[in-house]
Amino acid sequence: MRSRLHHILAETAAWRPDGPALTFKGTTLTYRELSERSAAMGAGLQGVGVGRDHRVAIYLDKRVETVVSIFATSVAGGVFVPVNPLLRAPQVRHIVDDCAARVLITSADRFDQLEDQLAECKSIERVVLVGDARGVRPEARYEVVEWAAIASSGADPADAGTVDLDMAAILYTSGSTGKPKGVVLSHRNLLAGAESVSGYLGNHEHDVILAALPLSFDAGFSQLTTAFSSGAHVVLMNYLLPGDVVRLCAKHRVTGLTCVPPLWIQLAEQRWTPEASGSLRYFANTGGRMPKATLDRLRAIFPQAAPFLMYGLTEAFRSTYLDPAEVDRRPDSIGKAIPNAEILVVRDDSSPCGPDEEGELVHRGPLVAMGYWNDPGRTAERFRPAPNREDGLSTAELAVFSGDIVTRDEEGFLYFVGRKDDMIKTSGYRVAPTEIEEVAYDTGLVRDAVAVGVDDDRIGQAIVLVVSPGADTGFDAATLLDELRGQLPLYMVPREVVVRGELPRSPNGKFDRKVLRQELTA
Repeated sequence: MRSRLHHILAETAAWRPDGPALTFKGTTLTYRELSERSAAMGAGLQGVGVGRDHRVAIYLDKRVETVVSIFATSVAGGVFVPVNPLLRAPQVRHIVDDCAARVLITSADRFDQLEDQLAECKSIERVVLVGDARGVRPEARYEVVEWAAIASSGADPADAGTVDLDMAAILYTSGSTGKPKGVVLSHRNLLAGAESVSGYLGNHEHDVILAALPLSFDAGFSQLTTAFSSGAHVVLMNYLLPGDVVRLCAKHRVTGLTCVPPLWIQLAEQRWTPEASGSLRYFANTGGRMPKATLDRLRAIFPQAAPFLMYGLTEAFRSTYLDPAEVDRRPDSIGKAIPNAEILVVRDDSSPCGPDEEGELVHRGPLVAMGYWNDPGRTAERFRPAPNREDGLSTAELAVFSGDIVTRDEEGFLYFVGRKDDMIKTSGYRVAPTEIEEVAYDTGLVRDAVAVGVDDDRIGQAIVLVVSPGADTGFDAATLLDELRGQLPLYMVPREVVVRGELPRSPNGKFDRKVLRQELTA
């Protein structure tokens, strides 16, 4: 019986031990090998103090050790925290501090960039390095050990005593107040999501799934769970150029590919050979609306592949998908609820909306996350009692209120309208304006700063930073952008900086983002 994340590997290894499970570059592990390595690393983590509910931060690019670390943490009873490899050291430090990670697994080169920031992290007891542990400062408060020493301890893992309702993961996503917030997922959340998504995608042991999205992204991590639960073969890639996706699809005869709209737009412009396109059984979109022209182009490139248009939020992993049979009739729809989920559309008072009436999307079911880590206030705002439940029930069921405005037509199909808050959706990421604004203020170059998203066909929304200069009259926008590039991941760097003497304000004195957005798009 599957009750914890690593049981996916153990069960599949029992019936498909010699089947290919994971490939990275020239290395392929079978299910038996991947399960055994995860168990051995899990025992090693227990040996260095990881136990039930202890957080293990994983700051690596996609590689075999990354996947082993994730499932090994489950074996040990801990909670894995995948950190986006695109993040800069200050953002990594915030995540490590916020979740009070006891162990950090990273590479030697990334550790060199983090070492100054880690000096301020009080929770870290050990850093596990993939590669040589050279050059560690003698005054460091934490112990640095090499991956090989932990992974080959030779011990058997002890039963951690966890159950399916225990924490399994914390996925960090941008929060409306600025700092990334950690979404806590249980083992049940991850297992239910794997079963639901692999079910409607029809994944099976002959599938080859290319993992192109970051594993810190819920849809990217889902590539592992949906594949491993069905005995499919995962090929890892660290995205550099769109042509690399085409090359790997040809080399491995990929049958399933999930991307975000900006990547699909690039892939639609590539030259796809029959060897690269002919094996694809389905392609899936998440993280924003797929432009109709791009969808049409992809369907021409992959005429035999079923298109799955999906919608999800980290707080519920995956919420809706559009049946491929409906794509021609309603390409703008986000579909209906995935299996084992109910999607409601409600007014501000939680009463149900009528057909074609705008309301907030609410997700209920076993995929609803446990809440936000160490943030009861925001958890109470977003995770609330499910609407329309029987009054006689003595316990409340929590649903997640998405903050997304949608409509539902007479036939029950959902359509995305927009966000209730100021979050910017760019390149498949949700970005809080304050994350950018705080860095701009820290440069000392600006007096006022407001980041807004403006519609962009390629990336969903482009980030524009509107500023008023500081006291120094020699303000230069290019200098500010250079500072931001050094402090922010690439997807957060504004496309342009607009300089204003004064920024519009609302009657209560706050910056008027709506007016700014209207002025920028006029």
